Amino acid sequence: MIYDWWVWMAAAVLLLVLEVLAPGFIFLGFAIGAGAIGLWLLAGYAISWVWLLLIFAVVSLVSWLVLRQVVGVRKGQIKLWDRDINED
Repeated sequence: MIYDWWVWMAAAVLLLVLEVLAPGFIFLGFAIGAGAIGLWLLAGYAISWVWLLLIFAVVSLVSWLVLRQVVGVRKGQIKLWDRDINED
């Protein structure tokens, strides 16, 4: 079942739905990794399940890091409070 391309694509779609429900680029990297593995298997490349999971992990990590750099927290986006409104 781990070698079926449609399982990986279904997992990618499920992770994309979870990303919509919990925004913040938490599941998007995993969805990209699952989609990449699904396309890899659809193209006909068959490797052992250990390598599949390793490639999934690496692609997910790299895509998450790239997304974090491109659309992540920007400088000046965080508001720091110097005083409390109740201190008057």
